[in-house]
Amino acid sequence: MENLKIGMIGLDTSHAVAFTKLLNDPKNQFHVPGGRVIMACPAGSFDFELSYSRIDGITKEVEQYGVKIVRTIEAVAEQCDAILLESVDGRVHLEQLSKMVMFNKPIFIDKPFCLRSSDAAKMVKLSEKYNTPIMSTSALRFAEALSQALSIQDKGKIIGADCFGPMEIVETQPGYFWYGIHTIEMLYAILGRGAKNVRTVSNQDYDLIISQWEDGRIGTARGNRKGNNNFGAVIHYEYGNEYVLIDSASKPYYASLLEQIILFFRKGKQSVPVTETQEIIRFIEAANDSKVTGEQIWI
Repeated sequence: MENLKIGMIGLDTSHAVAFTKLLNDPKNQFHVPGGRVIMACPAGSFDFELSYSRIDGITKEVEQYGVKIVRTIEAVAEQCDAILLESVDGRVHLEQLSKMVMFNKPIFIDKPFCLRSSDAAKMVKLSEKYNTPIMSTSALRFAEALSQALSIQDKGKIIGADCFGPMEIVETQPGYFWYGIHTIEMLYAILGRGAKNVRTVSNQDYDLIISQWEDGRIGTARGNRKGNNNFGAVIHYEYGNEYVLIDSASKPYYASLLEQIILFFRKGKQSVPVTETQEIIRFIEAANDSKVTGEQIWI
């Protein structure tokens, strides 16, 4: 099967290097076949230190894998079969998508999809208008340890979940959009769509987001800024529990994610429906509001 010519927008995140290595280096132990990054535009945000400070270094790393660097988003979209939108700043994703959606190439939008429900609705409308498939997700939901736990057949239905992970917060990506989204994506991977309300308990070092689903199940996302950086979960089944530690598997979750992305690029099938991504954005908005007010927020 011929390799897809993949373009990349945004060279301000470690994901850009990780993805390029896994796709372009066939000698890599976890090489993902089916596509190759051939071109990239080093877009970034010059009011966000964690973006502009990394562009030069990441651009040089990506170039080492035979990737051509160009100056415009449109040049990438025009010359490639599919696009990885990797800009680390969720504020710019709507604008960047609007520059490439008319080229009708499938687009993967790295987390966070965006930072407002209103932007999410506009992005979905653009996708529908131009019949351009889009998909967005955190890599954590495809981690091998979590996938194995979710494949268990002998413990009955999943009745709840408690997820945990680091919860770094940065000024330009409000509240839980920066790192909390990883833990929340894991929660959705386990429980699926249907959260109806959110309440957040928070202090300087820790956060606990509590949500009830429409069918009565309860899920939590716990984050910390003081202590370990482990991601994981306890999944509650009808007939037992399963503890999941994300970093316990040898296969990197970026490789598992890329396998899903290549499938999406080739078949147009979203591993995570965009309607679920929209609900996650609203979930995070609600969790952020509850953090400020202390009240339960309806989704």
